[in-house]
Amino acid sequence: MKPSSKDILKRHGWRLDRAVHNFVYFYFHKQYVFVARWLTRITVMLFSWLKPMKAIPEFVYNRYHSKVLSVSDVTKILSLEKSLDIGVDKNKRVLPFKYANKIFIRNPKLIAVMDCPCALNQKESERCHPVKKCIAVGQDFAPIWLDHCKEKYHATQITQAEALEIIKEARKTGHVTNAFLKVATGGITGIICNCCPKCCVELESTRLSQKIDPSVSQYAPSGYSVRHDPAACTLCGACEAVCPFDAIKITDDRLVYDIGACMGCELCVENCPDNALTLYNDPDKLLPLDIELLKTEL
Repeated sequence: MKPSSKDILKRHGWRLDRAVHNFVYFYFHKQYVFVARWLTRITVMLFSWLKPMKAIPEFVYNRYHSKVLSVSDVTKILSLEKSLDIGVDKNKRVLPFKYANKIFIRNPKLIAVMDCPCALNQKESERCHPVKKCIAVGQDFAPIWLDHCKEKYHATQITQAEALEIIKEARKTGHVTNAFLKVATGGITGIICNCCPKCCVELESTRLSQKIDPSVSQYAPSGYSVRHDPAACTLCGACEAVCPFDAIKITDDRLVYDIGACMGCELCVENCPDNALTLYNDPDKLLPLDIELLKTEL
């Protein structure tokens, strides 16, 4: 048994079911995502009219989560010089999740990247690019990918600078940067997804499940909101076009911003040619996954 497989067993202890889930999730990543997508579609199609079925997305989303990251926050994670151990977010000020709430990364300079299973499940002609954009940071995830996913998903070890470049390129095509946390992987930080609004099963599942229950979401907001400067804005519509959460609309010759729908992903800010949008730390939202801020706040 490879050391990374032993680490999975050690991480989950007596919960052998979670250890098996952890292994299956990475080793059969493409098939796992395919099944998850179709189960969600079928559930919504058959049971959206049945109120008791609301329990299904609630149950699932207690186990699969994402924390949206700004460019600044992900840059700090990928610039760590030593292990990060903020611990469990007991008050759920950053990660408002029942199980996945541990903020620590061992050996942050050990980074792997592999093909995105969501993209691989699309037809090749419709697939978003880059395909190789799922990033594992640290000792708890990178060795698993490097040991078990080299052939299937072309996993390779990369530097921190290379990881940041992958994120930079993905964001140019509207990908949402987020930290993915899953009960079966230990509920800890260390996986950074670059989610394409067209391909991502997580974004699609959230949209579909909200037809059953509008309150459910796999995503936790970054902790930021957007400030608009009407004097600088030319209403070009670039922000509306790039927003994956439908938080910005150009209507009746004005910009309408839904602060509740906004996840603070920062894509609109980056794509505004007039510099009319800025990101700010919103005290009415969750704390950002800003490791410098959290060292004092938590």
